Amino acid sequence: MTQSERAPLPIVVLLSGSGSNLQAIIDAVPAGLPVDIRAVISNKMDAYGLERARQAGIPTQVLSHRDYADRESYDAALAALIDGYGAQLVVLAGFMRILSDGFVRRYEGRMLNIHPSLLPRHRGLDTHTRALAAGDGEHGATVHFVSPELDAGPIIIQARVPVHPGDTPESLAARVLEQEHRIYPQAIRWYAEGRLELKDGAALLDGKPVTP
Repeated sequence: MTQSERAPLPIVVLLSGSGSNLQAIIDAVPAGLPVDIRAVISNKMDAYGLERARQAGIPTQVLSHRDYADRESYDAALAALIDGYGAQLVVLAGFMRILSDGFVRRYEGRMLNIHPSLLPRHRGLDTHTRALAAGDGEHGATVHFVSPELDAGPIIIQARVPVHPGDTPESLAARVLEQEHRIYPQAIRWYAEGRLELKDGAALLDGKPVTP
């Protein structure tokens, strides 16, 4: 089947904040990104990403983790929402929740995340501050498949930016974010085109292991 014969891939985007990566995905669709954004789901009702979705005519849902007794019950409700939209790919775009192992296994090979560092360096939060404190000469962003271990899934694509003298966490973050907006739609395109897969714990592009 050629790409022109493929139906757009149904995806759901999860976020907790401003949604700038969501906006990059939305903007890439008219330019040929072959996805159908079925819904945007947030755990925070004031996340600006929900407004971005509404402006684009995309359905939104708020599922607050505060309404659930534990992580597992929240993740079960979240999975039911995602599956109700028929999503074939789950896209994490600043979703500030640690996901349960069961949730990750449910979407193994069908869930992507973007992280603002050159993984495996600087997993977790405050990556720009930590990169500066470590004296890193370069910094960047990574798209990866999601695994149960935080920010440790197989790497799909990375973008690198130089760290300049006098950089602040804010100035460094701004340059990294520009690259995030470039590489996330690219990784999603590869997946939607059937070129990207997770197999035996490795990310494969066109059947070959990815070399970041």
